Amino acid sequence: MEPADIAPVRSYLLDLQERICAALEAVDGEARFDRRELPGERGGLARPQVLSGGTVIEHAAVNFSHTSGARLPVAATVRKPELTGGAFEAVSVSLIVHPRNPYAPTTHANLRLFSALTTEGKPVWWFGGGFDLTPYYGFDEDAVHWHKAARSACEPFGEDVHARLKSACDEYFFLPHRGEARGIGGIFFDDWTQDGFERSFDFLRSVGDHFLPAYRPIVERRLETPYGARERDFQLYRRGRYVEFNLVYDRGTRFGLQAGGRTESILASLPPEVNWRYDWTPEAGTPEAELYERFLPPRDWLTDA
Repeated sequence: MEPADIAPVRSYLLDLQERICAALEAVDGEARFDRRELPGERGGLARPQVLSGGTVIEHAAVNFSHTSGARLPVAATVRKPELTGGAFEAVSVSLIVHPRNPYAPTTHANLRLFSALTTEGKPVWWFGGGFDLTPYYGFDEDAVHWHKAARSACEPFGEDVHARLKSACDEYFFLPHRGEARGIGGIFFDDWTQDGFERSFDFLRSVGDHFLPAYRPIVERRLETPYGARERDFQLYRRGRYVEFNLVYDRGTRFGLQAGGRTESILASLPPEVNWRYDWTPEAGTPEAELYERFLPPRDWLTDA
């Protein structure tokens, strides 16, 4: 395997971070990101950018990280034991957007490149990431639009790519202890080395470049929808599922904490307000029940909407 070329990937992800932050500021209209640069050891860099208290966007974090170390954290070697004890270098952008309006969905995206050495000293690399959508109140047109954008990102790279990555997303963003999906999915990939480094990097760029066209029209369509205490309460309740997934199952959260990353940046993905209810289920026939019945079960939104 040829060595990874970190520099152009780093440059692309830094630019993508700026483009996404600028777009989210434009959507909100008033709030601005708190932009910081935190140089690290061995040439590393953390660039957390967090928006709080916006009129449209209640909380968002779009964080860039360039890290390296003498040993990969356990979270990165569970599925790759041959890398245990090996040096690594990683660049990534990870983002979360929590809109204020309950009719506007939360979204998450992550793009990353890992470069590491096996126990025999051989270089290996892989790309990973994707994007997913978590509505509180579902709309068919939003779900179809989202999955069309995901399919468009994948189409140049193989006829079966979108189907495989959609299925992987449905499988990953699932809460086993609840027996339910976190949202309506999207695409998710890991260990991506298909057709060599340059072609794999092309795929990463395609996913990154499709994120804003996938998400921005949806949030702009919903940002002025009237809502009341009932909808807000349900939004905060469902945000609890987001917290449960991130703290119990998310590999990125575990990796960041195990790698000694900045805790404030790692946990910036959590919603600013959330609540839990004991043993609650929505009343049949309500929009809240429809989320569970129609939107959370995995389905092919491009053929059976």
